Amino acid sequence: MTDHTMNKNPASVPHSIWPAQALPRLEQEAADALGLTLFELMQRAGFAAFTLARECWPDARHWLILCGHGNNGGDGYVVARLAQAAGIQASVIALQSEKPLPEEAESAREAWLNAGGTVHAPDVAWPEGVEVIVDGLLGTGLHSAPRDDIAALIDHANAHPAPVLALDIPSGLLAQTGATPGAVIHAAHTITFIALKPGLLTGKARDVVGQLHHNALGLEGWLAGQEPPYLRFDGSLLADWLKPRRPTSNKGDHGKLLIVGGDHGTAGAIRMTGEAALRAGAGLVRILTRSDNIVPVLAARPELMVQALTPESLEDNLEWADVVVIGPGLGQQKWGRQALQKIENFRKPMLWDADALNLLAINPDKRHNRLLTPHPGEAARLLNTDVAEIESDRLLSAQRLVKQYGGTVVLKGAGTVVASHEGTLGIVDAGNAGMASGGMGDVLSGIIGALLAQKLPLFEAAAAGCIAHGVAADKLAARYGTRGMLATDLFSTLVRVVNPDVIDPDHD
Repeated sequence: MTDHTMNKNPASVPHSIWPAQALPRLEQEAADALGLTLFELMQRAGFAAFTLARECWPDARHWLILCGHGNNGGDGYVVARLAQAAGIQASVIALQSEKPLPEEAESAREAWLNAGGTVHAPDVAWPEGVEVIVDGLLGTGLHSAPRDDIAALIDHANAHPAPVLALDIPSGLLAQTGATPGAVIHAAHTITFIALKPGLLTGKARDVVGQLHHNALGLEGWLAGQEPPYLRFDGSLLADWLKPRRPTSNKGDHGKLLIVGGDHGTAGAIRMTGEAALRAGAGLVRILTRSDNIVPVLAARPELMVQALTPESLEDNLEWADVVVIGPGLGQQKWGRQALQKIENFRKPMLWDADALNLLAINPDKRHNRLLTPHPGEAARLLNTDVAEIESDRLLSAQRLVKQYGGTVVLKGAGTVVASHEGTLGIVDAGNAGMASGGMGDVLSGIIGALLAQKLPLFEAAAAGCIAHGVAADKLAARYGTRGMLATDLFSTLVRVVNPDVIDPDHD
């Protein structure tokens, strides 16, 4: 079975993302503008979910719908009524509460009961022969772990052999952050309504969302007129940034990139960064490293220019370079610290990664011409916290890094977050678990450095570089799988990815 994370989300999934807390206002404003009631939108959501379930499991004759005590449960009641009308056996298990249901959800529940439906209590024995489970337990308003009674239903659904369709978001997944503080539904498919939520794309989302679908409930035109605060980046956007080259262009037109790093024993890191930069289209790439790394790096990739790092060579090359990348294999000893101290005053675009980030955490400063690419561990050191805190809210963590250090930040991980000091923020919807291997970060630094050298601004270079990195890995995973993927394997597909104008004969 193919891992869904190796495949891009359908074209119907938008590139705009809205904060979870903005959704009730967005829904109400859209309904008012179009003369719709919230109950009409609920009916549309239920119909969209019903239609998707029929498409995914056309032969399933018994559905179990789990309904919560909010509008997410209301969507579930609509699904149940439509399924029953279509001749499908629909069983409903609903949470109970002393509080009344929201008006729209109560109307949906009444319509289900009036159609002859039955509502079962959460402690009822589950019926035999259930072939599809529809999760309408918890919506986007969740901020903490589900209560014990809800967690029991979630665990039961996950243990059941029937696949799960989640309505709007898998119950237990936090819509703003993608965190899973307690029990969470593991969905085969998730259909989200009106707008994308950040938690569907980052944090633990990929473990639980399954195949993501989107339905704007007829609000597409109105939403197109709104300015989303966040963006979703995927491979379809590369052509916007990576235009075909002028036929008469020369290597000097595509940037002079200097890469500094590779202390004793880390020639591999600096070599991977250098080759990635070449493969991503940098015109000239020069490496300053330990003298004992020169021969192995040149033997592996003779197109690189390699010199020993000395105060004199660094001074000369900072004059030569359009962009500097520092950090891969740099180490934290005097050799690396002195190089970083010299480079920190470089006035052109620069990227700091790996040990450059660890040294920055010791001596913080703020610069707007700099791009930082921390993984969660490095981000935790930069913010003087722990990895759990970083991962609990990746968007906020990226924004905090930008506020403290300036420039643009790439917070790496599943659902990489890119944030700029100007307030722009996006989530990268590409990549897969095969990238959890050594050297991937070195390759990413080279790709982004190359795009900076080709004159993309910091935020655009970061976004495009992360997309190219992830899509190159996705192409490999689609062909070979995720286990055993090496960072250098990406070079074979990266060249294709950074030339989006070329027609791909394999359509991979």
